[in-house]
Amino acid sequence: MAAIQPAKKADDARALDALFRHATGFEPVLWGASIVGYGRYHYRYKSRREGEFLATGFSPRKTAFSIYIMPGYADFGDILSRLGKHKLGNSCLYVNKLADIDTNVLSELICAGLKDLDWHWPVQPT
Repeated sequence: MAAIQPAKKADDARALDALFRHATGFEPVLWGASIVGYGRYHYRYKSRREGEFLATGFSPRKTAFSIYIMPGYADFGDILSRLGKHKLGNSCLYVNKLADIDTNVLSELICAGLKDLDWHWPVQPT
């Protein structure tokens, strides 16, 4: 996180790290070059394709933070309506800066996402 620029984005990344640690109880692990993950799960599809992936996490992308709520089975519309300014992807949401959202609601969303994921695929610590 020390390499993240500009400094304000690095500050937001450190704040997100603290929020994810508190919400999940998991230590962060780097997935690939830039995704900070908390927890993991093993999946196996009917096609027999299987693998392991982060349970939740974020990536400090150049234009916005990508926040991963995996794998996106549940409808979190009620929580998202209270979150603040964001955009949605398949299993992630995009936030330009933390000042745009309510971090307490984000923490609620992270916990709800982990609970839903654990119902489908058991979540393990990282």
